[in-house]
Amino acid sequence: MTNVDRAIVNLNRNISERVHSQTISFNDFLKILTERPDSVVRNIFQTFHDMIRNSVGVGREEYPDDPESINYVNYDCRNLFVNDTDRPFFADRLFANRLINHVDAMKGSARQNKIYIFEGPPGSGKSTFLNNLLLKFEEYANSDAGMRYEVVWRLDRKVLGQFNETQVSPFVDRLSNLLDEYELGQSELTELKNALHRDSDFVEISCPSHDNPLLLIPKRDRRSFFDDLFKNDEFKWKLFTDKEYEWVFRETPCTICSSIFNALIKRFSTSMDIYHMIHARPYRFNRRLGEGITVFNPGDRPMKQNVMTNEQLQRKIDILLGDSNAVKYLYSSFAKTNNGIYALMDVKSHNAERLLELHNIISEGIHKVEDVEENVKSLIIALMNPEDEKTIEGFQSFTDRIEFINIPYVMDLNTEVEIYRNIFGKHIDESFIPRVLHNFARTIISTRMKTTSDAMLEWIGEPEKYGQFCDENLQLLKMEIYTGYIPAWLSEEDRKRLTAKRRRQIIDESEKEGVTGFSGRDSIKIFSDFYAAYARKDELISMSSLNVFFTKWRTDLKEMLPEGFLDSLLRNYNYTVLQEVKESLYNYNEGQITRDLLNYMFAVSFEPGSVAVCRFTNEKLEISEDFLHSIEGRLLGMEIDEGARRVFRLETQKEYASRTLTQEILAEGKDPAETGLYQSLHERYVHNLKGKVLDPFLDNDNFRRAIKDYDTEAFKTYDKRIRDDVSFLINNLCEVKYHYTKQSAKEVCVYVIDNDLARMFPS
Repeated sequence: MTNVDRAIVNLNRNISERVHSQTISFNDFLKILTERPDSVVRNIFQTFHDMIRNSVGVGREEYPDDPESINYVNYDCRNLFVNDTDRPFFADRLFANRLINHVDAMKGSARQNKIYIFEGPPGSGKSTFLNNLLLKFEEYANSDAGMRYEVVWRLDRKVLGQFNETQVSPFVDRLSNLLDEYELGQSELTELKNALHRDSDFVEISCPSHDNPLLLIPKRDRRSFFDDLFKNDEFKWKLFTDKEYEWVFRETPCTICSSIFNALIKRFSTSMDIYHMIHARPYRFNRRLGEGITVFNPGDRPMKQNVMTNEQLQRKIDILLGDSNAVKYLYSSFAKTNNGIYALMDVKSHNAERLLELHNIISEGIHKVEDVEENVKSLIIALMNPEDEKTIEGFQSFTDRIEFINIPYVMDLNTEVEIYRNIFGKHIDESFIPRVLHNFARTIISTRMKTTSDAMLEWIGEPEKYGQFCDENLQLLKMEIYTGYIPAWLSEEDRKRLTAKRRRQIIDESEKEGVTGFSGRDSIKIFSDFYAAYARKDELISMSSLNVFFTKWRTDLKEMLPEGFLDSLLRNYNYTVLQEVKESLYNYNEGQITRDLLNYMFAVSFEPGSVAVCRFTNEKLEISEDFLHSIEGRLLGMEIDEGARRVFRLETQKEYASRTLTQEILAEGKDPAETGLYQSLHERYVHNLKGKVLDPFLDNDNFRRAIKDYDTEAFKTYDKRIRDDVSFLINNLCEVKYHYTKQSAKEVCVYVIDNDLARMFPS
């Protein structure tokens, strides 16, 4: 035998072994069921849920201890929509939460008889979303983690008394002659011939509806069967009580499987003989072949003949069972996606007809094939533009079965930036001063938002009080809420007023946004023009560039922006970078702060003029008005009036005596620096120190010049104190806190000084 012949024979053997090894007996299926019940007992809805949850994980909550949380979390959807795809789809935080909430609800049986329509304007990425979703589902369903089993009947000719040697021998003889030509060894030839004879002993019938083998257990016997099969554990409890498992006890096998089962009951005295003929194999999904996943485009014409059969297999069944009416091997194209996904790319043209045809299937889960009823329990998904809703108008019973899921333009600024990075390359960040790229995204998103928000106005009440940080329509604040972030410039009162109910109302308003304004395609084209115009090797793109682009170069775009938005965006940017510079320059001795606060907590209980040793620092204190005033000035600001200072001192003394000393320190044994009063005082102290940190440098020309000369030979000529301050500032901006580059850090520091932002935003 030549090497080529040997390779072909071995290849044939390997493929045959793999194919046959995939089919297992009913008993082996039950063994796998008891080992992995959670993965085996799954319908399409549970599998779809598991696929998405496995891909995105649990999500991250920025404020996990917030009692007013609404579980609006940050899901990482890259494994689902971006990684290993031809065209990535970027799901923003709003859509990701919307999708997960629907999928979690879909898992329960209450929402299974529905069609899920993803509705969004042109350019929102609907087609890319669905293609990537189906790609990942197909990969998951064909993996070990997503594997489910379907019924395969292996009807034994000998047992049924219908084996006919003359039907097989001629074929075996002809194939033997062909194999002899390859000069196979006698043992190999005998093995292959025996295998052919063994296979001819059975008529193999695959369930065209991909039924789970569990459905071949009679409905009235399933509870007792599962009670015997499973031990008393968590899964068994869920199986018998959870709504998501109702299908296990309610659904029936397809008409073909039911007919075969009923025909065999008449032949055998015991059902054990029937179950020996029931086998299982993995349900393999293949979108291109329409197995498990079928996708229709609007231009795909309906099939002229939607009734499928197999005449050769039908004759074998009739001969084997001796009754031509016992089993009708008929099914439709819907059977191929039973327990799979049936998808319509756009509800128009022929897909509009297909959608209406789904009416009875969705409501009853049954499709008529000639005079036979066919089960259809598929996940049905469609894509729709808002203007195509007229297709289903007037069909109230139908619309009740539809679950709309909005897929609008991106409303999360972080996701919008990720789209730019994906298309133009991650290196684009190097061309921008930090925050300017995100402010471009804010500008684009502002056109997609409504200018009036009832939920925001009900929460804030008077938007003008935040005029230094936000626009009058509160869009900038709303954008932050959409990203899951609560800005630091909000007052403590408004922060407390952001209850779970209000937060949910704000998020719910996103359902009606993102359908107008710059589309995804528009924003990419606009960014391309902007980047091409201002990206330079020797100069970073600044807020000035952003402002000029929209107000002077592309005046046509400015008409789309809310009035005054760019001015508000600049004020917000100015405030933010000022805080970053202050935070980076802050370099006070934490040990000294701790001593000041512990001494003050102790001293407020004494009258001015007293002398006492602090029990926390062991320092001898001369408690005078000057001593108390100096610390209160850092806690409250030097501008505070005497009356307010007195009230603050009395409240601190009362809190210290009634709770801090007696309960937290003495009763609970807390360290004084871990008490609630200390933490509150520390926050005030540091906040006020940071607010004044720039004051010594505002009119210091040497400080400004040293910043510009940083990282050059000229920088070495400056006084050591200035060099230390500038180095500390730049290092914090670059490495420790905000990830600036040296160039962008220098530019933003000079920007803060030249525009006198410290006086524009006093503490």
